[in-house]
Amino acid sequence: MSRTETAPRSESSIPVFDGHNDTLLRLWADPTGQAAEFFFAGGAGGHIDAASAKAGGLAGGLFAIFPPSPRDQSLSDAMRIAPYDLPLPAPLTQSGAASDTVAMAAILFRLEARSKGALRVCRTVAAIEAAMAAGALATVLHIEGAEAIDADLAMLDVLHAAGLRSLGPVWSRPNWFGHGVPMRYPSSPDTGDGLTEAGRRLVRRCNELRILVDLSHLNEAGFGDVARLSDAPLVATHSNAHAICPVSRNLTDRQLAVIRDSGGLVGLNFATAFLRPDGQMDEDTGLDVMVRHLDHLLEHLGEGGVALGSDFDGAMIPRGIGSAAGLPALLDVMLGAGYGRELVERIAWRNWLDVLRRTWGG
Repeated sequence: MSRTETAPRSESSIPVFDGHNDTLLRLWADPTGQAAEFFFAGGAGGHIDAASAKAGGLAGGLFAIFPPSPRDQSLSDAMRIAPYDLPLPAPLTQSGAASDTVAMAAILFRLEARSKGALRVCRTVAAIEAAMAAGALATVLHIEGAEAIDADLAMLDVLHAAGLRSLGPVWSRPNWFGHGVPMRYPSSPDTGDGLTEAGRRLVRRCNELRILVDLSHLNEAGFGDVARLSDAPLVATHSNAHAICPVSRNLTDRQLAVIRDSGGLVGLNFATAFLRPDGQMDEDTGLDVMVRHLDHLLEHLGEGGVALGSDFDGAMIPRGIGSAAGLPALLDVMLGAGYGRELVERIAWRNWLDVLRRTWGG
C-alpha cells in the first residue's frame, strides 16, 4: 500500500465514483410522490440529491434498481442489536418485479431529461469520463435482485438495450436464479445452494452482453458458481471484510483471493452493520473502522482492487459522513491515515473506471 509520511490533506479536488446506491428506490417509494421532482431543486431528502452530490464531490456511480419486498420493520432497525438472524422475505413474482423495475428505470431517464445535461445515463466508460469532465453526474443503470428478468432472459436483452450495464442476480431473498445470504450475524457466507441452471444462463448471457455481474448478496456457493462461469473480472459492488466484521454479507479472505486473481474489485460498503466488529447498525460508528476494512482489502486485493460502494439511501451509514455531502470526511481520514493522494484517487474513482473498462470493453 502506498503510504507517505506527508500525505496531502486537501481532498477537495478528488471526485468519487460510487459502486452502489439505492436512490432510485427512495425516490420511487417516497410517500409524497414528489421526491424526484425535488432532486435538482432541493428538498428531496435522503443521502443523494444534486446538491449533496455536488457538495461532496460525488461525480457518479452505479444507481441500483431494487424491487422491494413488503416488510413491517426496516432492516436497519432490526440489525441494531446483535446477534440477529432475520427471516428472508418471500420471493417476488416476475411481473411485480418487472413493473417496479421499469418504474425506477423511468425515474432515472426522466431525471436525465429534466437535468439539462447535469445528469447523464452512461453506457460506456468514455461517457462516464465525458460526464465527469463536464461536471455532470455520471449514472450507470444497475439492478440489485434480478426478479424482473424472466428465465428465458428476454427482459435482460430489453434492459440492456435501455442501458443496463451492471446486475446483481440476487438480493438476499432467493429467486429463480439463485440464493442470497440472509442478514445474519455472526455467520459465514456459506448459507445454502448456489446458482440454478437459469442463474448459470444469466451469468453467461451477461458475459456476452458485457454486463457486470455483482457478487454482493450472493452466498458462498453462488459466488463460486459465478467465479467458475464468468470470463470477466469478479466484482462485489458493496461488500466488506468478513475477517473484521463476521456478518454473512461480508467476504472471506478466500473470496477476496478469488476476486484478486480475476483482476476484480470490491467496493467498501458504508452500512455500519457490515463495518463494525459487533455487527450492529449504529450511526455513531467512527470512520477509523472504514480504514481498517480498506487496509484489509488493500492487503488482499492490491491497490487496483479496492473502491467505494456506499449503499447510500439503502442503509444506516456513519454519522460522520451523513450523506453524499460528507464524502470529503472519508477521503480526509484516508489521507490522514497516510494513504497517498494517488491511492486515494484510485479508491475514490479510478479503480471503478478501470474495472468497468475491462468488463465492458473499450
